[in-house]
Amino acid sequence: MSRISVRGFAVASATAVTTVGAVVGVASGAPQTSNDNNVEATAADTTLLADIPAGQQAQVQTASLTQQADAQSAQASAAAKKSAEEAARLQAAKDAKSKKESAEEKAKEREQEQIASRSATRDPASFPVQGSYTVEQVKAIARQIVPADQFQCFSNIVNHESTWNYQAVNAGSGAYGLVQALPGSKMSSAGADWRSNPATQIKWGLNYMNDRYHSPCGAWSFWQANSWY
Repeated sequence: MSRISVRGFAVASATAVTTVGAVVGVASGAPQTSNDNNVEATAADTTLLADIPAGQQAQVQTASLTQQADAQSAQASAAAKKSAEEAARLQAAKDAKSKKESAEEKAKEREQEQIASRSATRDPASFPVQGSYTVEQVKAIARQIVPADQFQCFSNIVNHESTWNYQAVNAGSGAYGLVQALPGSKMSSAGADWRSNPATQIKWGLNYMNDRYHSPCGAWSFWQANSWY
């Protein structure tokens, strides 16, 4: 009769052996080999299949296969979780890149709109020269020179500096005109008629605000903080 054992059965749950139930057979009366010592040395932690009642042997083998299946399922779940996390990371990176590109595209569109708005404004030299101008006429000229999205900021500064009087003079400093250039002669870079032509003054004031503060709204922000610009 053969001596057959199920190695590790008795300690399967404690050692998490995935191959519980591996059969080791030693033929009775067979010549001893170098592996015999190894077989006998593990006898202490081995349950003989023959020692298990015949009615329970199928249950033992089924339990062993169930443990193997559970271990394989756990490994598969871990692999699936890792794969899902990696897919989520890649998708997040893709979404972030897409948002960045969209923001950059919108910024370019706004910049192009501003450029188009500025290029569509009227050249101050195209306005007919008059002997005098009302406040409403001066404002109408400004609306045709200053970009629409910057007009309110420009208007706020002019309201504070000269109340739209293109001939306004600061008695203390000598600042002159709509935007109170100091000295007023600075505006000659926009036209020799800077004393009497509001269009020339508006052109010079707009260029000044763009050069120093990037825009009339930038100039207005500075004015609010300092009461000058």
